[in-house]
Amino acid sequence: MKRYHVRLTHEVEHDLIDLFDYIARKDSVDNAYAVLKQLDVLILSLNQQPERGHYPPELDKHGIRNFREVHLKPYRLIYEITGNHVVILACFDGRRDMQLLLERRLLR
Repeated sequence: MKRYHVRLTHEVEHDLIDLFDYIARKDSVDNAYAVLKQLDVLILSLNQQPERGHYPPELDKHGIRNFREVHLKPYRLIYEITGNHVVILACFDGRRDMQLLLERRLLR
């Protein structure tokens, strides 16, 4: 089975820090750690079969198929596969205005 190298961008590192801070503030530090651990497992799992993710519908409707996503509801991890590399580009709360967030982050 082919293995991929998974890498986070600086933007997604900030997304994860912001997410942790938000959950810790609104819920609890323990739950913030639990969510980040689940996201970490999901991210690391992309080293095998990253093609299992689907195209973000907000981009797919415009014919943009450079990016894929996987979910840990309500969170969406957006990534790009290039050769044997998977680059995680964003981690967003899917309840937000995804069209705007994706345009700002991915379609600059």
